[in-house]
Amino acid sequence: MKNQPIGIIGATSMVGQCLIQQGIAQNHHISAFSRQLINQNHPNVNWQQLPALSKRAINHKNKTIPYWIYAAPIWTLPDYFDFLLTFMLKRIVVLSSTSRFTKKKSSDLNEQAISQKLVDGEKLLESWANSHAIEWIVLRPTLIYGYGRDKNVAEIVHFIQRYGFFPVLGNANGLRQPIHGDDVCAACFSALWADHISNRAYDITGGETLSYRQMVERVFAALKRTQRIITIPYWIFRAATLLINLFPRYKHWNMMMATRMNQNLVFDSLEAKRDLNFSARPFRLETKDLPSQNQ
Repeated sequence: MKNQPIGIIGATSMVGQCLIQQGIAQNHHISAFSRQLINQNHPNVNWQQLPALSKRAINHKNKTIPYWIYAAPIWTLPDYFDFLLTFMLKRIVVLSSTSRFTKKKSSDLNEQAISQKLVDGEKLLESWANSHAIEWIVLRPTLIYGYGRDKNVAEIVHFIQRYGFFPVLGNANGLRQPIHGDDVCAACFSALWADHISNRAYDITGGETLSYRQMVERVFAALKRTQRIITIPYWIFRAATLLINLFPRYKHWNMMMATRMNQNLVFDSLEAKRDLNFSARPFRLETKDLPSQNQ
């Protein structure tokens, strides 16, 4: 579908920026919402600042925007339920994450909390949308990467750029399915226009399954660096994690992240491929996907 008015919340995120670029290419008219005021001009994009919490439920009439994509954390969506209703929305595509499954039984309490927030966000969306006759689709990507702005592959790149090596626990043979941000966005648009399906969730994965070690090897190759992957025993890794947590960039690193290097985090995206005509590229890093050392 072309020339459709679309609302995007979370428009300054990496996925949000990809959505805007793909939306422009498809000649849609985009209302891009962000918590910050953005001063950018494009004939197809109207940037708007999200209202403060106290103003989200006010009764006023906005222009009609029937189609929406929510690219912000799903657990923040309930804050905007009343706000969205003022646009007479018909259909919404919301990004969740397969982390709702992989972090559910984590020994790290923060990861458990994230898993529960994803679960609760999906349940609240379903209840709200069904009660207002709004069509909804939830997409759960696996490990997202791209444009040097992700918190997955980009962190591996930063570490290698800074220290010249990368530490792994054991064989690091846990399987991964990295998905590029552009492919996530393509799936979002496919779901937005797939009027033959609604009110369900899909896991979406990258087009290749490879081990964590192979993923790190690909990063070294993309950086044109000599591979220096160092296997570190558990007790040393634990001590090193406590030390590196002192640095702001790595304060979110924990031992569960290291342990998962040897766990298979693999999902089935056959239903998404069937219903959404979804197809993702193999894992590859182009120059545009590598963050600069100053980022």
